[in-house]
Amino acid sequence: MERRGAAAGGDVCMCQTVLPAHADHRGDLSAGQLLKWMDATACLAAEKHAGVSCVTASMDDIQFEEAARVGQIITIKAKVNRAFKTSMEVGIKVTVQDVVTDVEKIVSVAYATYVAKPVGAGKIELEPVKLLSTEDHLEHTLAIERRRIRLGCEQVFQNLMQESNKEGDYCDTFEEEDGVSTDLTHVQSIELVQPPHANHHGNTFGGQIMAWMETVASISASRLCHSYPVLKSVNMFKFWGPSVVGDRLVFNAIVNNTFQNSVEVGVRVEAYNCEEWIKDQARHINSAFLIFNSLNDKGELLTFPRIKPTTKDGMRRYHGAIARRRIRLARKCMLSAKEDKLSDPWERSNQAYLSYSNIAALTHLAAKPGWEITSTLDNIKIWTHEEGDVLSLKVEMQVKTPSHLAFSLLSDFTFRQQWDKHFLTCEVLQAVNEDEKIYHVTSPPMPGHKPKDFVVLVSQRQPCKPSEPYIVAVKSVTLMSMPPSSEYCRSEILCAGFQIYSDSNSSCTVRYFNQVTSGVMPYLAANLTGSSKSIEDTALECIKFLELKGSKY
Repeated sequence: MERRGAAAGGDVCMCQTVLPAHADHRGDLSAGQLLKWMDATACLAAEKHAGVSCVTASMDDIQFEEAARVGQIITIKAKVNRAFKTSMEVGIKVTVQDVVTDVEKIVSVAYATYVAKPVGAGKIELEPVKLLSTEDHLEHTLAIERRRIRLGCEQVFQNLMQESNKEGDYCDTFEEEDGVSTDLTHVQSIELVQPPHANHHGNTFGGQIMAWMETVASISASRLCHSYPVLKSVNMFKFWGPSVVGDRLVFNAIVNNTFQNSVEVGVRVEAYNCEEWIKDQARHINSAFLIFNSLNDKGELLTFPRIKPTTKDGMRRYHGAIARRRIRLARKCMLSAKEDKLSDPWERSNQAYLSYSNIAALTHLAAKPGWEITSTLDNIKIWTHEEGDVLSLKVEMQVKTPSHLAFSLLSDFTFRQQWDKHFLTCEVLQAVNEDEKIYHVTSPPMPGHKPKDFVVLVSQRQPCKPSEPYIVAVKSVTLMSMPPSSEYCRSEILCAGFQIYSDSNSSCTVRYFNQVTSGVMPYLAANLTGSSKSIEDTALECIKFLELKGSKY
């Protein structure tokens, strides 16, 4: 595998004067044109770091805070925040400057993922980004947090949809008598990909596809509000496959739901080459959800009419829009937090989203098939699970302590150093609520390395049924008030925690899980066989601690 990349990462700046050709009928910069510029600049930054051609994989939620007008100057800065083997997160900042007043405002801050295009049949492993400033370190740390949310977003969405179904909200009929039929908002458009729409490899520019999507979505929204909608955000933009010069791209847009002053339009993009076009064999290459506002002549927000889905698929899209809005608001709370503490965002919808994803991640890890047993003692069993470069560990312990007491002791991480030698100190940074706490943990140094530290969210849940386990879920989070320091090597816990099953009134089964990489637990990943004794010793100390403490209650 070839390793490629500039040590300092990509850093690109583009300036453009907004001309009439770039603007809409109001004289405002077209959102589609801005999306093209953003994608082009970010792609240049990715290619500067990778040293090879890159393609757009996805865009996180893009929020537009300000409009740019004809004559003003748009500045787009893009920088690679973090490299993940073959993909990179690129941060994009867009500002607008008025040449007369010299006032500069932020238009948008966005994050995109780009993938290095393999040369021939080989694979490219990207070099890590060299961090030169405090801001570099902060964005590098936040990038892994955003990636975790990005990867878990689809599962959270599906779970929210299932909850809606269980609660009876998801049904085949809709009783909104005054609602506007969504069928009236359906718009279809076809574009032929020509050389100016593609890069030198013939792949269609992601920004060009985004611009076409914005056009068709805007027409769909306008059929509902009978005015000129303004794009405010793009949600869940992800490429599922490539398109090339000569492809016919079919764009289908329809209103999914309205939220008083905003409307969500879903757009699906399918590609056909000549043969596929004749046979009607579509390739689904992209989907996204665009959020629009509409203003009157005074600049006041207009209220959108309620919509009325007419099909089962329309009902699915209707409830999907609600779920996406919940996720969007939760993510916005966390990623836009500028205070020293995350207390405000946590007290809002982000608390439910992150704690839920924390519990769901542990449950998903525990349910994975393919665990291989590596060690068995009288009351301790050890399993491992390998998937790519991720190694997961499961330790099962039989404990003569009631399950509720074991849960109480294991969920309080300030007790952890009493039985786990890998915990040197543990401090509560934030008591979010009775079920959520954020801790700062330090571990002893290993030979030749600095001591590690972690900032973790610990979420606890009691069982709803006797057959269900108590759960203590752990994952790394980022707090502005606890940035990485030179004293420690900041490490990450991808997913860890305990499941505690009651066996009787006086005994329980404790299962510990940890999903790790070699950078988090080198004593485990580097030599699993030699580490079994260390794991067993830690498990024995845990049992001893639980049984000793449990006997005092």
